[in-house]
Amino acid sequence: MITNKRTSNQTKRKAPFVTYYYPESALADQFQMIQTNINFLMSEKTTQTLMVTSPEEGDGKSTMLANLAVSMAQQKKKVLLIDTNLRTPALHDFFHTSNSTGLTDLLTGRMNFGEVVHHTEIWRLDLLASGPIPKNPVELLGSKMMKDLLVKLKESYDVIILDSSALLKLPDTKLLASLCDGVLLVIKSGKTKLQNATEAKKVLEFAKARLIGAILNQ
Repeated sequence: MITNKRTSNQTKRKAPFVTYYYPESALADQFQMIQTNINFLMSEKTTQTLMVTSPEEGDGKSTMLANLAVSMAQQKKKVLLIDTNLRTPALHDFFHTSNSTGLTDLLTGRMNFGEVVHHTEIWRLDLLASGPIPKNPVELLGSKMMKDLLVKLKESYDVIILDSSALLKLPDTKLLASLCDGVLLVIKSGKTKLQNATEAKKVLEFAKARLIGAILNQ
């Protein structure tokens, strides 16, 4: 069972968290600008559920959303990161936490939220890891339990950010996208093909998701 202990400085991976370790850097300023744009595009009167995805794997979306979450927490918002990538989860590695329990335990009713949430070293930033890799990720993410969970968590957080699987690779993300208030698409310079970025936009439109913008990585 995971206890709600904050991760120590010695065990955290520093590399991805530019906004935390180098808050005065130009790159940190860019994340603050992204956050400002999100606030402008989405109402601040209600809790925001924001999905961050990409057309393909390897576009850097997990690093992008982790830094965005830190930037939001620094602005005194209570933020929850949820790893909904039930195929190749990564967020627990960023925080050097266990992935032995997490989201899948909540969706199957094995554990409650208080037993699986990680309170990270970064003040106001919590993490819900994916948990054990299931045999039926599409069914779990598309279940009423997932929808009800997001509604319930809105009572406790100002912002909920979901890390997802690559949009064009698997159907998982399409199911979740429509449940969120907004979707950010991460595109990697020199890697993402124009046709894939265009197709990703069409997929989100078909899923009736609200695409609020795209982030060009690198």
